[in-house]
Amino acid sequence: MNIQEDDVYSVSSLNRSVANLLEQEFAWIWVEGEISNLAQPASGHIYFSLKDASAQVSCAMFKGRNRTLNFRPENGNQVLVRARVSLYQPRGNYQLIIDRMEEAGDGALRRQFDELKIKLAAQGLFDETHKQEVPGLPAGIALITSKSGAAVHDVLSVIERRFPAIPVKLFPVPVQGVEAAPAICRAIQLIGEASVAGELDCDVILLVRGGGSLEDLWSFNEESVARAIYDCPLPIVSGVGHEVDVTIADFVADIRAATPTAAAETVTPDQSTWSQSFDWYQQRMQQLVSDKIERQQEKCHWLHSRLQQQHPQAQLQRSRERSEELIKRLFRHGQSMLSYRRSLLVENTARLKTHNPLLRIRQNRQSIEYLNKRIQQATLNALDHKKSQLSNAATTLNAISPLKTLERGYSITLAADNLAADNLASGKDKKVKAITSVRQLKINDMIETRLTDGHIISRVESCSEAD
Repeated sequence: MNIQEDDVYSVSSLNRSVANLLEQEFAWIWVEGEISNLAQPASGHIYFSLKDASAQVSCAMFKGRNRTLNFRPENGNQVLVRARVSLYQPRGNYQLIIDRMEEAGDGALRRQFDELKIKLAAQGLFDETHKQEVPGLPAGIALITSKSGAAVHDVLSVIERRFPAIPVKLFPVPVQGVEAAPAICRAIQLIGEASVAGELDCDVILLVRGGGSLEDLWSFNEESVARAIYDCPLPIVSGVGHEVDVTIADFVADIRAATPTAAAETVTPDQSTWSQSFDWYQQRMQQLVSDKIERQQEKCHWLHSRLQQQHPQAQLQRSRERSEELIKRLFRHGQSMLSYRRSLLVENTARLKTHNPLLRIRQNRQSIEYLNKRIQQATLNALDHKKSQLSNAATTLNAISPLKTLERGYSITLAADNLAADNLASGKDKKVKAITSVRQLKINDMIETRLTDGHIISRVESCSEAD
């Protein structure tokens, strides 16, 4: 075999060539797998294997890149890594040099989110030219959300407070899980078709749900939901999650609100502002009617003058009667319009008064005063009851007191153990006990008889038991 010297690789040159080939062929790539054989030596580098069901690859993440980690890697973690392919030349093993690592759950979803966002933006789904204007006073609101979530209560409360006359039609859908996106698409399509056919009196859609994780909100990041919003003939206001949450639905919607509450405020006017507008229109109507009556009266006077100048008596009479009838009709019409506007004003005023918070405050204040009086009375009653119990206990204690018994002529006989009579007389170091039986005494024992006003010291001369 004729082999040229230039055709022979050394092991080092071979590994170097393979390393260059791998690094040129594979730029930065994303790889997902499970961590195993994790090692974290004192150097600060991280070495591990990334595996799936049928293969594994060695990985290294050097100390300088470890500072970007927002979690603690452990064996069994499912991760998503950004790496370049390299060859460890001393051993001839190929490996991944990790630049970035994140947990596969939210990391994968975030990558899908970014990719779909770029795709839909390129197709024009986010363009402002396609967005529809939300009506200032909607004829009706279609609400798409979960019937059991907090968002539906928040939205209805805001509408009830700001403009309760606007009807709301709820289209309940699941807002989380695999069934959520198809249900939301069907609801949007149904509302659009019914509105175009005149079967549903709604001209704006609220698409809302409460906050949650990226995975919880993922149904609002589905491409099918984005295209359903884009194709809907009615304007859609999205209020998904909290203020920091942003979904694909927010970018496609005609208006994006930070929260469900903000979405409800976006589509409802303030009833107090409308009430002020009604007042202004009433005043304007009264002025227009008054001006028209005045002009008609001036015209009638002018016609009357002309008729008087021409002296056609019959024509003058008919014209006069006709003018008077017109004046009466015009006046009645003006009065009718004023009466209608006045009744409308009274009705709107009454509705506003029913929502006046001062009434609720007054009722609550009365309740507080009543409860305060009840508490004071209950405290006094309890104090009187405890005083009565104390008085009864004192009376009972006094009745059974041995001092009371002594006052009635009785005495108590006490014995002092192993003490001399002089010590008893002096009252020093006495240990006494009541004598209840003659068996407790013997001849020459010292005893003490206590009376109500003093005591007597005696010596036992004799003692005998009763027959």
